[in-house]
Amino acid sequence: MVEQTFLFADLSGFTALTEVHGDEHAADLAGEFGESVRDLLSEHGAEQIKSIGDAVMLRCDRAGASIELGVRIVNEVGRQPGFPVVRVGMHTGPAAEREGDWFGATVNLAARISAEAGGNEVLLSEATRDAATDLRGVSLRERGRRTTRNVAEPVLLFEALVEGVRSNEGLPIDPVCRMAVDPENAAGTLRHDGVEYCFCSLECARTFAQHPERYGENSRR
Repeated sequence: MVEQTFLFADLSGFTALTEVHGDEHAADLAGEFGESVRDLLSEHGAEQIKSIGDAVMLRCDRAGASIELGVRIVNEVGRQPGFPVVRVGMHTGPAAEREGDWFGATVNLAARISAEAGGNEVLLSEATRDAATDLRGVSLRERGRRTTRNVAEPVLLFEALVEGVRSNEGLPIDPVCRMAVDPENAAGTLRHDGVEYCFCSLECARTFAQHPERYGENSRR
């Protein structure tokens, strides 16, 4: 079978966002996310296979184009103010197609790698790195081996970054609902343990003020 690259992208912290802002708002954002991703597909020769809640599954013939697409999804879609941060994972290999859907170990591992990614991260397997002979404007940084569910051997992962960028830090993230916040248009800011936090709404600021130990930087260590 011909090798292809499968990519999964989803909204990091979607559960927290739903709890704070409600089902309707979360569903609207998931729809906007899917639409924004679809707008990028044709430029990279990719297609959407399906959407699964706040996640999309994509297929691309070229590994390099898939990596470039993943970086654009994180940087152009996930960095919009008022939008949750995005994470992306991908793997390259053979797969079987049935009635428009795709199945097999390659697809399963791509989903596992996506689950390993943090917000604003694009992670890919060694197989995708090796197949990306036409990569443009993106550098790859080794992230070590990780054990993933139902995969016998640890998987060597790489992070894709725009060339010249040392990290994927972007807009500050509301610690309560995990949405990106433009500091100039933040509803409020609070300082806790020497760290300043920006909030998308007064509701998130009040929630943080009531339980800073739950949402502060130290709670994520």
